[in-house]
Amino acid sequence: PDGGALAEQQEATGARRRRILMLTGGIVAVAVIAGGVATAVVMSGKSDDKPVAGPSSSASTSANQPTLPPLPSFSSVAPPPPANPLDYLNTAAKDKAPLTPDSLFPGKQFVWEGRTYVKTKTDVTAACAKNARKAVATALTANGCQKLIRATFTQGGLAVTVGVAVFPDNTHAKKVAGVSQYLAPLNGGGVADFCHAVRCQMTSNAVGRYAYFAIAGFKNGTTLAANDTVGKQAANDASDFAFTRIVQRGKDAAAADPSRQQ
Repeated sequence: PDGGALAEQQEATGARRRRILMLTGGIVAVAVIAGGVATAVVMSGKSDDKPVAGPSSSASTSANQPTLPPLPSFSSVAPPPPANPLDYLNTAAKDKAPLTPDSLFPGKQFVWEGRTYVKTKTDVTAACAKNARKAVATALTANGCQKLIRATFTQGGLAVTVGVAVFPDNTHAKKVAGVSQYLAPLNGGGVADFCHAVRCQMTSNAVGRYAYFAIAGFKNGTTLAANDTVGKQAANDASDFAFTRIVQRGKDAAAADPSRQQ
């Protein structure tokens, strides 16, 4: 046989086979692409016609997911409202804590708005009028004062005596609150004699069954000026301090009340 003719015949046969394979591959590719489009259309149709279901409850509690703690429970009983300290200060029935100079004016000093007052002397008596003068002495006796506690403090060149009078109830204490003439100053502890026959600053007020007073002046016994402000400030500081100490008694009594314990 002619070798050249055989070679040409084999080349022609190979070319036909490649064309057939290319056509077949193209048909398969078109079929695959068409199948993908059809699948996409079918899937798209499913998503439009019917929503995809979410995970089942059994799937949400898989072994790999931690178990959540149970929801907290709450009591249906409401807590009592905050106690009013005055409820424990208006009468002796609830105001039972010991009352002494140390419990009322503890420590060696008090600090008020940055000003330090050093305690020099304290006293206490059931003869209230003995440690008061003029209208205050009369009012203490008339309203049944049970005890009068005094303390003197110094701040710079000033001395101030604060006094707390105890009555059976708040009604009697209020009757004395407006009387400011006047608490007797308490000397001692380096304070020889102050607010004696000279001008001084005085205050008076009441809270609960307590009336409280303050008298302030120069600790060397000289008089305050008519337009004085430092003596007035000392008297107000001591009065405010006494008020906070009395109210603290009411807070302590409320905290210790067994009927309010949870």
